[in-house]
Amino acid sequence: MSVRELVVLGTASQVPTRERNHNGHVLLWDGEGILFDPGEGTQRQMLHTSVAAHDLTRICLTHFHGDHTLGLPGVIQHMSLDGVPHEVTAHFPATGRHYFERLRHATPFHDTVRLREAPITGPGVIAGGAQEPQLPFTLEARPLSHRIDTFGYRLTEPDARRMLPGLLAERGISGPDVGRLQREGELRGVRLEEVSEPRRGQRFAFVMDTRLCEGVYELADGCDMLVIESTFLQADEELAEISGHLTAFQAGRVAAEAGVRHLVLTHFSQRYPDTALFAAEARAAGFEGELTAARDLLRIPVPKRT
Repeated sequence: MSVRELVVLGTASQVPTRERNHNGHVLLWDGEGILFDPGEGTQRQMLHTSVAAHDLTRICLTHFHGDHTLGLPGVIQHMSLDGVPHEVTAHFPATGRHYFERLRHATPFHDTVRLREAPITGPGVIAGGAQEPQLPFTLEARPLSHRIDTFGYRLTEPDARRMLPGLLAERGISGPDVGRLQREGELRGVRLEEVSEPRRGQRFAFVMDTRLCEGVYELADGCDMLVIESTFLQADEELAEISGHLTAFQAGRVAAEAGVRHLVLTHFSQRYPDTALFAAEARAAGFEGELTAARDLLRIPVPKRT
């Protein structure tokens, strides 16, 4: 059975607190495991969930600030220790490649992991599509507005068609013939459009450490789930702008305007102990969909298709 869910490993920005580990999130998607921004302590947080080193197939770094990357050496060494047999792809801003190399080889260890480096040089599709047709999605990157080069990520499942059993039965199509009809588009005078309906592909986005910018809206557009930083509350909007971050109100407004179904707020400043305030601000901004102010070790299913 396919699993599509977000596993929250940490929700802190800058420094961890007693309740919040450094930032870290894993998206499980039909056998793929994408680790986003492994901050310090990620390896230990994984032990508190059912996410194992073998589950990881891809690592996506938005940028190279320490609260988003200092857990990378431990994760890579854990994968080597556990003998992960498959290739793992690492995406990161190309301008920070020297930082990636330092983290990758931070200490001596018996390095057995097959880690493929895929640095990002600009916006566009970075995985899936024609270059990796075996992937059940495409992965895109968009530049964000922070103090150093930063990219957000967007996963898109291709649109398809849902077969309608009643209409198939009326036309005498069953068994292997259903697959033939899907592949060929027509079978014995029956067209695919006559016995199916459009099925919109699901969409997920991960937006971290940014001011409001075009990339934020491009990534969020029409997402079933948007994971987005909300480091500050609106009372500290000026500080958010200066430091290159979003407020919960801004995140809520983006989600409302972009038609997001499930908004996940994360990356909270240590100055705010009560995350319910972030959720309240996102609602005040007009967001009416499903809303989660993330907490460490929470598992959040991707919304079912409507």
